[in-house]
Amino acid sequence: MEILPKTLGTRPRLAVEVRAEGVVAARAEDAAALLTSVARVDLANGVVAPGLKAGNLVDKSSVTAAVKKALDTVSGRGVERAERGAGRLRDVTLIVPDSAVRVLFLDFEQLPTKAAEALPLVRFRLKKLLPFDADDAMVSYQVMSSEKGTIRLLAVAMPKAVLEEYEAMVLAAGYLPGAVLPSTLAALAGLDETPSPVLVVNAGLGSVTTAIVQAGVLLLHRSVDLGAGAGGPMELVGSALPLVDRESSVQEWARQEPLGPEGWEQFDAPSAMPPSVMNSALVREIEAQAAAREVAQAVSVAAAYFEDSLQSAPEQLLMAGTLDAGTLTTAAEENGLEGLRVREMMDAGMMEAGAVTASVPRGWLAGVRGALKN
Repeated sequence: MEILPKTLGTRPRLAVEVRAEGVVAARAEDAAALLTSVARVDLANGVVAPGLKAGNLVDKSSVTAAVKKALDTVSGRGVERAERGAGRLRDVTLIVPDSAVRVLFLDFEQLPTKAAEALPLVRFRLKKLLPFDADDAMVSYQVMSSEKGTIRLLAVAMPKAVLEEYEAMVLAAGYLPGAVLPSTLAALAGLDETPSPVLVVNAGLGSVTTAIVQAGVLLLHRSVDLGAGAGGPMELVGSALPLVDRESSVQEWARQEPLGPEGWEQFDAPSAMPPSVMNSALVREIEAQAAAREVAQAVSVAAAYFEDSLQSAPEQLLMAGTLDAGTLTTAAEENGLEGLRVREMMDAGMMEAGAVTASVPRGWLAGVRGALKN
């Protein structure tokens, strides 16, 4: 599936995605997007706060260091090494959180074929739809369909100050942001075109996006900021659990006390925890359950739209993002979505053997893999 191909041109062979949970980078040698090298660097909670106002990168130095480490890991060989050695920055596709952009559908009766003439019209229509100044935003668009006198296009708008913040961070890391895509559109670009409609969910820390695609045409794109009504993002069960990385966790393991001779079976975790820790754990569990319900609710709304518009119920759900399939399956079943088969967008055949040197869940890779497939 092609996403924004004409406005962005051919994308670089390196891609990096910045999420609230961490940074993931990958490379592919050609448009088939077989990932030949992959790296992930976790970020502390609160370092990235995606949104439509400047200040997304709360701790710029930490994010810059994470992006540099991830990209250096996947680009530090072959042609890329020679180019960097000659003083030329390497182009990358930068994938930003969905919460930092707005994606909308617009209908026109007529639209100039030249982008230079059409873009002012698109920007004018966005003025009444965006929560920020359309004249001070970076805007891209792609025609989705044209039939019965109606041209439907997909428009993507991002506040200029927010975009500059992310781009400056990539430059500070020693790379050139050659293209920019929002997370879910990047993931969708990795789908093969099929006549059967597909329901997709991209869920992670603080946001969930649902989308429906049929024959290469995007029919639905809906993003929800989790916990927005409560005044801040909530953590999901899947992303709240620390993922083990041998390189970053050696010191942490060394500081841990060994278990007693009885082992785990005799270890009473609740009684061993102080009350403050128990209270914090309880709050996190309640927040995680609430966030999982919000994700399931978003999926339920998308499934209803799927059935109403396509006259058939979705049979499977493709997943991207950092929420694991098991958590989503459980949440969906608890919210009355039984029978919906949940499957990762990424499968083992999309990655070269040995491309990963540390634990990187497949869901994290959907965005970078889609960005590299063009």
